[in-house]
Amino acid sequence: MMDASVIKVSVVIPTKNGGSRFKSVLSAVLKQQTEWPFEVIVIDSGSSDETLAIARANPTVRIIEVEPADFQHGRTRNVAIQSAKGEYIAMITQDAQPVANTWLRTLVAEIEADEQIAGVFGKHVAYDDASLFTREELVQHFAGFEMQPMAQMTDPERYRRDAGYQQFLYFFSDNNALIRRSVWKHYPYPEVDFSEDQAWARIVIEAGFKKAYSHDATVYHSHNYGLWERFQRSFDESMALEDLFHYDHPKGFIVLLRSWVGLTLRDFKLIRQHLPNDGWKLILPAIRMPIDNFMRVSGSWLGVRGGFNCPALIAFCSRDKKLKRVKR
Repeated sequence: MMDASVIKVSVVIPTKNGGSRFKSVLSAVLKQQTEWPFEVIVIDSGSSDETLAIARANPTVRIIEVEPADFQHGRTRNVAIQSAKGEYIAMITQDAQPVANTWLRTLVAEIEADEQIAGVFGKHVAYDDASLFTREELVQHFAGFEMQPMAQMTDPERYRRDAGYQQFLYFFSDNNALIRRSVWKHYPYPEVDFSEDQAWARIVIEAGFKKAYSHDATVYHSHNYGLWERFQRSFDESMALEDLFHYDHPKGFIVLLRSWVGLTLRDFKLIRQHLPNDGWKLILPAIRMPIDNFMRVSGSWLGVRGGFNCPALIAFCSRDKKLKRVKR
């Protein structure tokens, strides 16, 4: 039994029906090599598969169970952190697998480099079964943070008027992150249904703290969404970001078409680059890609417009709300 007084990091993993991938994630977390003790907390919101059995098979793992109807991305994480014993809280999801056994100590080294860092988020790379488009999108997304791995609000005037600057400062991914418990005590996760990590980043950035990006604290994390699921995910994310931040972006129908054409041309260019090596393997992805892109941009377009504030339409389009429903 670990002495709680010397636990340096608490690793928190929210779960619901994590399946076989969760088994690999938990195994990778438990194999982390550190010079200090750490604990693992699984907070589960009604799994009906083998998730809880996988967690219980590891006696060092602490398990917290919450009712599915009570789950909320911000509040549920706060519940887990409240019971944590570590000086730092590592946040990871059931489908984000550390690439190396140095993942945890790399995050800690990054945050301990500057006491003003409230949180560090790490790089994501795609699983082997991910599409060419998903792999490239992750590469390009995180490459942007390598140019400026440390971020702090240094220009209040620009912050007030520049939505792009705001988005850069707010981005934070608790699929793979470490936060200071001392900061969390004053600034816990906002109790929001979605994008709790970016909502938290906004709070700590406005409080004067820094956030950091770690290129080396890497996890495998990607999704192979079906077409309708792609629409729903885009809808949920865009509606949440609009509710939280009210970015002043154009919202007309022409924006949807321009976004779809832009993404599709980008992806056709990527296909051409890989044709010499992959050839016929790209035929089906090339056919599916424009449809997938349309589901993405149309879901995002409708989400930004708040699902026209129609409760029935929102319930139909939102995957997050569907997953939270409880059978009576």
